[in-house]
Amino acid sequence: MIPARYAASRFPGKMMKDLAGKPVIIRTYESTVATQLFDAVYVVTDSSVIYDAVIEAGGKALMSRDDHECGSDRIAEAVAAIDCDIVVNVQGDEPFTTREDLAPVLQVFYGDDASQIDLASVMTPLETEEEIQNPNNVKVIVDAMDYALYFSRSPLPYVRDPEVPLTVYKHKGIYAFRKQAIIDFSLLKMRALEAAEKIECIRFLEYGKKIKMVRSHNTAIGIDTPEDLEKARQHIVK
Repeated sequence: MIPARYAASRFPGKMMKDLAGKPVIIRTYESTVATQLFDAVYVVTDSSVIYDAVIEAGGKALMSRDDHECGSDRIAEAVAAIDCDIVVNVQGDEPFTTREDLAPVLQVFYGDDASQIDLASVMTPLETEEEIQNPNNVKVIVDAMDYALYFSRSPLPYVRDPEVPLTVYKHKGIYAFRKQAIIDFSLLKMRALEAAEKIECIRFLEYGKKIKMVRSHNTAIGIDTPEDLEKARQHIVK
């Protein structure tokens, strides 16, 4: 499932911006289908513009209500009537999503601790101080078993002792849920931390759910700003 809003607050209309001859959302859809990991791939949107573009490109799309607070709520509505086991949420602004990104996230549901996992997601290392300070990069810290402890748009953790070797990780916009877990998520009331940070997976942590993070070194470009879009265009040219 690829949730896609037209009226994104930070970069309105970004899903339909041109990326080497195709809208961003079509690039993301095609990249997700190309992984060959899924029985079906849908774009879930409240925008007729996005819906029509996906259908015209030969893809699958579902219309949702327009009052959802986040992409996971949108997906919960869509999957309620679909017979499935695992639901993967790929953000519509991640056009360079690969099989390398997605396969390990699915694999955690077959591991020794699978019964403890409500949600799996991906984290990648941030290389520069500029990236760490950028609030568009959501940072995550984990415990010794790679379960998420917290997510923030602020630099995380605060480095009081610069002599301590430390890797700062970015949360990449890929989630894998058990179907019931995402439906349960949509029934939980948003609390203050999620509302303040505008990070939907904080809702899971606030209600004591387990998020397993998968480490990846794929630093593909997500599109949050016009500058990101330009980087993506240059990346495709290369």
